[in-house]
Amino acid sequence: MAKYIFITGGVVSSLGKGISGASIGKLLQLHGFKVSMIKFDPYINVDPGTMNPYQHGEVFVTIDGAESDLDLGTYERFLDIYTSKANTNTAGDIYQTVINMERRGDYDGATVQVIPHITDEIKKRFAALKDDCDISIIEIGGTVGDIESLPFMEAARQFQLENKKEDIFSIHVTLVPYIAGARELKTKPTQHSVNKLREIGISPDMIICRTEHRLDESLKRKISLFCNVKEDYVIEALDSPSIYYIPEALYRQDVDSLIIERLNIKPKKKFDETWFAKIKAAARFNKKVKIAVVGKYADLKDAYKSIDESLNIAAAELSAKAEVHYLGAEDKNLIEKLKSYNAVLVPGGFGSRGIEGKIESITYARENKIPFLGICLGMQCSVIEVARNLAELKGANSTEFNENTKYPVIKILDEQKNIRYRGSTMRLGNYKSEVKKNTLAYNLYKTVEIEERHRHRYEMNPEFIDILEKAGLFVSAYHKGMLPEIIEMKNHPFFVGVQFHPEFGSRPMKAHPLFKGFIDAALKNAEK
Repeated sequence: MAKYIFITGGVVSSLGKGISGASIGKLLQLHGFKVSMIKFDPYINVDPGTMNPYQHGEVFVTIDGAESDLDLGTYERFLDIYTSKANTNTAGDIYQTVINMERRGDYDGATVQVIPHITDEIKKRFAALKDDCDISIIEIGGTVGDIESLPFMEAARQFQLENKKEDIFSIHVTLVPYIAGARELKTKPTQHSVNKLREIGISPDMIICRTEHRLDESLKRKISLFCNVKEDYVIEALDSPSIYYIPEALYRQDVDSLIIERLNIKPKKKFDETWFAKIKAAARFNKKVKIAVVGKYADLKDAYKSIDESLNIAAAELSAKAEVHYLGAEDKNLIEKLKSYNAVLVPGGFGSRGIEGKIESITYARENKIPFLGICLGMQCSVIEVARNLAELKGANSTEFNENTKYPVIKILDEQKNIRYRGSTMRLGNYKSEVKKNTLAYNLYKTVEIEERHRHRYEMNPEFIDILEKAGLFVSAYHKGMLPEIIEMKNHPFFVGVQFHPEFGSRPMKAHPLFKGFIDAALKNAEK
């Protein structure tokens, strides 16, 4: 039977509940415990798959094809685990499930209400992974006091009541703001947030205080007194240059020991601090490489969160630091700006905005032998670029952008043409591919069979493969011998496009082979 850690947030959003939970999960893993993490988002969308990245950042895809919040990427990278549909829940999905049950008559004519029907469904999902782990960390999105979060908070209250006290641990993440005019940290927002939580019926066992300045003992005592939490359980969470430093910061405050003691469990192995040392080693690297990411959400780093992490992880494995800059695909000075970078990456996306700028940046990288990596839509743009400029298929395009193009080098699958709903209509999750030997892809993966996560509707049109390969492009991996998965360019140091999303597979100290190869090529280019 699993133990449960609930993580809630107060004062403001984006305080780092996911990073706090993942950091605690990492510490518990280092004690030998098997840890899972589950995210509950209070929005009514069934999933974030149809949401604009400006609304919710990157859409992270699980191995079984669930479109999820970017926090699941944080979970996977910190804990080196694979998440699934069971790890991600939204109010929309939960309400839809209950409504479908009501329509089928599963409630025998009862009046369906938030309590108990919605809260029962939430509680069932709280315990979804109880048989697969020692400790399940449950993050409830939003902020205490939000009307959307109330059913989740009520379900957590009920869940705590229905289980043994020693099986549940509650953590509340709050903000302790610094008022510059008064030169003082203020605890009142934390007090109000905890009071709001207690009104719901949940008393936190630990408070993690996000702050720009250190909390002195008097502030901790004040929070302890007013929030009814022992002083040792008031934890300082200073801003950090790297999210991967957070586990050690919490470890130095005995967070893991306090949780283990309260949950009445014993470590399964001797704690090993090696992970901390390896993480900190990356900060000492002096060698730098400049990477340009050309996309249409250049002013929102979270839209490419996993790509950013993958580039930095790969650089660290090669004893370097990646300086990643996001350039707008619609920038009129884009090509001039690219001249100061060692490599170019074009990420995935949807829609026609910025496509021509992406294609121009690919032309620049191809003609000037600059290392290039195209991901999903980035691969499709590279196919269009080669078709137009090397195969002389004037006006070649994707049917996503021009349904009447004479040369549809990218097209939608026949079975996806009649789409009623936009959500969950794509090739999603893990798919296997066969890699050809004597290719760059094979040299990087060192295997003929790979399995990667996908999130797309459109595919490279097999009808044009022969023409494009005569022009210099080469398909080095296929799905089921039919659909191109990886393309390369002959006579180029590193020109790779992939239909899948390799960034979802990167882990600290386990760089994805494509990103590692890309950074290696960028470093060699920087040395010229």
